Amino acid sequence: MLTGEAVCRASKNASASGNCSRIRRTKASGRLCAVSCPFEDIILYLRANIMKMRIEENFNLRAYNTFALDCRCRYFIESDSEEELLELASSYDLEPDKILLLGGGSNFLFTEDFDGTVIYPTIGGIAVVREDEESVWVKAGAGVVWDDFVAWSVEHGFFGVENLSLIPGHVGAAPVQNLGAYGMEAADAVYEVEAVDIQGACRVTLSAADCCFGYRDSIFKHQWKNKYIITSVVFRLKKRGEFRLDYGSIRAELEKAGGDVSLQSVRKAVIRIRRSKLPDVEEMPNAGSFFKNPVVPLRVAEEMKREAPDMPVYPLDGESAKLAAGWLIEQAGWKGKTLGQAGVHDRQALVLVNRGNATGLEITRLANEIKKSVFMRYNVWLEPEVNIL
Repeated sequence: MLTGEAVCRASKNASASGNCSRIRRTKASGRLCAVSCPFEDIILYLRANIMKMRIEENFNLRAYNTFALDCRCRYFIESDSEEELLELASSYDLEPDKILLLGGGSNFLFTEDFDGTVIYPTIGGIAVVREDEESVWVKAGAGVVWDDFVAWSVEHGFFGVENLSLIPGHVGAAPVQNLGAYGMEAADAVYEVEAVDIQGACRVTLSAADCCFGYRDSIFKHQWKNKYIITSVVFRLKKRGEFRLDYGSIRAELEKAGGDVSLQSVRKAVIRIRRSKLPDVEEMPNAGSFFKNPVVPLRVAEEMKREAPDMPVYPLDGESAKLAAGWLIEQAGWKGKTLGQAGVHDRQALVLVNRGNATGLEITRLANEIKKSVFMRYNVWLEPEVNIL
């Protein structure tokens, strides 16, 4: 056994661009289990010393992925305590390729069993930690359901996440995926991320700049994949804000409901839109948008628009534009189609569904066929938004 401070090892490749800001770290102290122990012995140690932590072996993940796929992991660890997760990191030198950090399971497609350890943080709580005349800083636990956080923010009159209503998943996954919808994304509101450094066995605080956000992307999906267990996220929300109503059909939906524009009415409009287009995961398992909306040079988008005037195009920065993946898939003839037990939703072509007992491989094959069809027709390559394992 080791006693003393766990020394944080410096992060390598701090960002994709190499210029992320300095990370604040808090060293842990206490009794650590020797890192040379076999992991089976660590499991026994954790069970004996951390009674609240849930630890399962050969665990079925069907209820922990929204595709409802039957797959298993070697070990499953669930904890609602940052201290417990820090103890876990202090107890064993976990290999990044042998762990999987799981939130709501709405962004994973399992194609086989996972021969490693799934870590499932369920830390709760939402609280204002700071405020000034214009903004509030709100801290939410990684295990908080994302839409519960959005509902809380709207109820308290805070702007910044209302367009992100009804997106599945947990708060801890928001900065990883940089979730977004209707002209808004998590990066707009994330102020900092609190986490446990798995290799360094210490607490870290990561700024929004450290996260290197991109379109449905962040450094947590690349250099920092499986490096940090996110325990909470601090969001900077506005006390007064401007509504974003011109993306999708939000404005039309508001007018249909009487024209009132408020945080509550915008949230309700987004929820109505999503429910009208997207299947309920309880009735038809899915992971929401399966593909990213492709970004192409603006001149390419303009050429495509001339050939198909009804094609949705969203200019970004004067040099590039975003295309609607769902529209491309629908035009390629895939809307409502089925391949085995995997299918394309009949109201939203961007959503792939499990129509019964589909396997992850079936859904992957369907996705690959769609990608080929869209490429052959439009010379545009679709990238999955879902993480395929």
